[in-house]
Amino acid sequence: RDQGLDLGVALNLSAMDLGSGDLPTLLSELLAEYQIDAGRLILEVTETAVMRDAKYSLDVLTRLKACGVYLAIDDFGTGYSSLSHLKRLPVDELKIDKSFVLGMASDGNDATIVRSTIELAHNMGLRVAAEGVEDGAALCMLKDYKCDMAQGYLISRPMPESAMREWLSQWQAQTLDCTEPTT
Repeated sequence: RDQGLDLGVALNLSAMDLGSGDLPTLLSELLAEYQIDAGRLILEVTETAVMRDAKYSLDVLTRLKACGVYLAIDDFGTGYSSLSHLKRLPVDELKIDKSFVLGMASDGNDATIVRSTIELAHNMGLRVAAEGVEDGAALCMLKDYKCDMAQGYLISRPMPESAMREWLSQWQAQTLDCTEPTT
């Protein structure tokens, strides 16, 4: 932020994180102390973590959301939750698990799951991120499906913070060529 970059930071929360102490109060205090825009913080929690104690998790997530942070369900599609649970969660985003994204260019069932999940999430007012994007065909399909975000090795492998600024400028200068039809 001090270098002029407007980036969000995503943190994964475990079931233990959700149940340890008073996370919403601690988070609120830290956001105020470090003067961080809560909307730039993305807290990711898996379906499995939420389902460990669904009632308690819903309370914690609701209180975290009241802090102004962005909430995402990570690894969506691999857990045990139902749509009845999803509709009650105060989340902003679904992250489609890479197990569906990796094979979507060659497996029609995976492609259908990804496309349907994107449509469902958008109809619920949620943004969608796809994990595990490792080839251009998958990225083009996600673009066709109007997926909001993609992450994976095609875009970047993990890197030190010192390399990020150069990577950002190079990535922003690239264009996506999706002239070949996708399924």
